[in-house]
Amino acid sequence: QAQLVESGGGSVQAGGSLRLSCTASGLSFNLICMTWFRQAPGKERQVVATIDTSGSSTNYADSVLGRFTIARDNAKSTLYLQMDSLKPEDTAMYYCAAHPWSVCYMTWAWNHYPHRGQGTQVTVSS
Repeated sequence: QAQLVESGGGSVQAGGSLRLSCTASGLSFNLICMTWFRQAPGKERQVVATIDTSGSSTNYADSVLGRFTIARDNAKSTLYLQMDSLKPEDTAMYYCAAHPWSVCYMTWAWNHYPHRGQGTQVTVSS
């Protein structure tokens, strides 16, 4: 049974860093593209970053470009999101999602992904 489990969330002050992880099981990890989403209270879920199957192609939302880095380790079936220079507006539940395609597109909605995690909370205080 395919499963995605996020970890690494927590509470930090503005300007701090966190690294999120998403560990996959029951999936051919090197054949799935991956995406990080986030959803703040009262707001729609939004795409944060995407990465292709090899890890060589990445894309970011404008709001996180230059501060967040998405990466993957196919040998460990794990996806990462390094978050630096965190801001209070980054406070949200963060989710990972996987699709059996070589590239995930920034325009793909949450429901387009057949495999989705339960999320990890990130809280940034000012």
